[in-house]
Amino acid sequence: MGAAVFGDLLGALDAALERRGDDPALAVAREAWAVLERDAAGLEEVGSRLDVLAHRLALTDLDARLLAVALLPELHPAGHLLLGVLGGDERAGRPPVALGYELAGVSLVSGTARARLGELAPLRRFGVLSLVGDDVFLARRLRVGDRVVAHLVGDDTPPAALAAVIAPAVPVAVEGTDTVAGALADGAPLVWVASVPGAAGTALAVAACRELDVVCLVANLARAVSDPGAPEATGGARPGGTGAAGTPSAAAVHDLVRTLLLEAALTGSVLVLAGAEAAGPAMDLLTDAPVPVIAVGATRWDARWARDLPPEVTAPRLSLGQRRDEWRAALGLAEPAREVTALRLTPEEIRVVGRAVRAGMAGPVPVDGAARPLHGADGPVPGAAAAVTAAARRLGRAAPTTGRGLPLTLEDLVLPDHTRAEVERLIGWGRHRDDVLALGPLQGKGGKAGGIAALFSGSPGTGKTLAAHVVADALGMELYQVDLTTIVDKYIGETEKNLERVFAEAESLNCVLFFDEADSLFGSRSSVNDARDRYANQEVAYLLQRMESFDGITVLATNLRGNLDQAFARRLHFMIHFPDPDEATRRRLWEHHLAPLELDAADRVDVPALAAHLELAGGDIRNVVLSATFEAVRAGRAVGMGDLHGAAAREYAKLGRRAPAAVLAPPVAAGGALAAAARATQ
Repeated sequence: MGAAVFGDLLGALDAALERRGDDPALAVAREAWAVLERDAAGLEEVGSRLDVLAHRLALTDLDARLLAVALLPELHPAGHLLLGVLGGDERAGRPPVALGYELAGVSLVSGTARARLGELAPLRRFGVLSLVGDDVFLARRLRVGDRVVAHLVGDDTPPAALAAVIAPAVPVAVEGTDTVAGALADGAPLVWVASVPGAAGTALAVAACRELDVVCLVANLARAVSDPGAPEATGGARPGGTGAAGTPSAAAVHDLVRTLLLEAALTGSVLVLAGAEAAGPAMDLLTDAPVPVIAVGATRWDARWARDLPPEVTAPRLSLGQRRDEWRAALGLAEPAREVTALRLTPEEIRVVGRAVRAGMAGPVPVDGAARPLHGADGPVPGAAAAVTAAARRLGRAAPTTGRGLPLTLEDLVLPDHTRAEVERLIGWGRHRDDVLALGPLQGKGGKAGGIAALFSGSPGTGKTLAAHVVADALGMELYQVDLTTIVDKYIGETEKNLERVFAEAESLNCVLFFDEADSLFGSRSSVNDARDRYANQEVAYLLQRMESFDGITVLATNLRGNLDQAFARRLHFMIHFPDPDEATRRRLWEHHLAPLELDAADRVDVPALAAHLELAGGDIRNVVLSATFEAVRAGRAVGMGDLHGAAAREYAKLGRRAPAAVLAPPVAAGGALAAAARATQ
């Protein structure tokens, strides 16, 4: 049809010139037609591609003829000139709709012909052709999209608008792959894959296409939605109250999805659309697409999106074995360490992290003529696992907490042995929870998810917040510290909505959810005496339910463990008490905080004396060392016992506590009162 349609078009152009008579003004048009006739053979290849495109888009013969008319100015300068003159211009121009109908051989008042150029007709709906101008319908100009023209002349470079969203195809056959492949083989135009954070939804879709031996175009709509340079949305606000700036409008999302569908049609691909839950404004395009679509969304299919229900598959997370295989490929045939395979990443994220680590650590690298993998039979290369977890935290997810410095380790946590052992056990649970879940639905029965919940209790400054940071860093995850000022709301029901937003965002970020001062939210329920008691109890009841369905790691920290509702105890897997440090622990704390400093040899710091006489928590000891360091630097000297003596006195005053007699006594030579007191007790 394509080659013939251009031949028919040349005949129609000749007839149109004949109908216009011997008008001298048409002399240049006749010359242009003669040039076109001479070069007609060059249009045959374009005609063949037009045949294929017409088949993919289910175009009618009339559609193809109208498209050929609109294409001619793009394909040959003589066609541009000829159609401009025939359209009433004195120079080259695009053909008006009326000329397109004339050359296509249909009446100007044909309802069928007008419908083929309607907004919902294939030519316009998917961006193949547009009408330029705001004049009457017949006077508007026919214009073919630049990408369509490029494709028809043999250039299949994707448009720049898609550069940010097109993603590499990473196939991994997981449970559900055969179901998706079967639905496509049966002619389903749309298959919905529900893929929770960390699940292999996109990889499943790509594997299904590979199983059917069809090409797929993979795009991630979330990249456009989170693009800070994207157009501003029309109204509304982003979760967290940050406003709508930086999110594309509904019209922009619609245009982007249409461009993706057109690209898939031009290249004969199945469209695999990740982040499809953001395509709500364009869901009508996905359900009536010219190509098969596998939509991968973080939610289940919403029946309000369309009239019909598409086939739906829930994507699983990668098994530990599959994750290990992906890491081997990403790290250069390396054997990943346990802390690496514990990361709940998608196959695409594993490839991204692998590239980043190999670029930063040059692995595998030639060593004495041989390649050294990041992890080998002799164990991991020093720092390799840490590099992987650090790169995993930079995957483009928003950092929910602020003030994060270098990653923390258990060495930064000075605790009594039994408390430290419990924190290590919590980290071990986090690393091995996928091993346990793989054994069966031990946690997931009755609506319960596979999350882990821990309670840190103890006096202020005993290390609860620091331990939460250590847990997150040890697992290669972000710490999402909940800001209670943005959660609690005086209006009924708003607090629950804010909490749901926090839980949902934490699940999407795959991070450790941290509630500091948790007793303010998780307080005990009381008898109902008025409406306020009733709704306060509802908030606690909601938290009890939501914690059970949270598929992540939750840490609650409180100074007042007795104020928590007793019903939370059953939902907590760990209840770790952080005691006030004893003398041995205080000594280790002083040594830990003083280790990076240059100390004054003339005013010797006596750590045993500090530990024996200053009954301070770890946070208070850190404040004393920091204050003493500022004073010493201000005076231009190294830190000495006198500086710590003065800083300790100020810290006790801050805490509203009476300082020990050793602190109140005036400093003496060679270490101050504390050192003298310590020597007197020896």
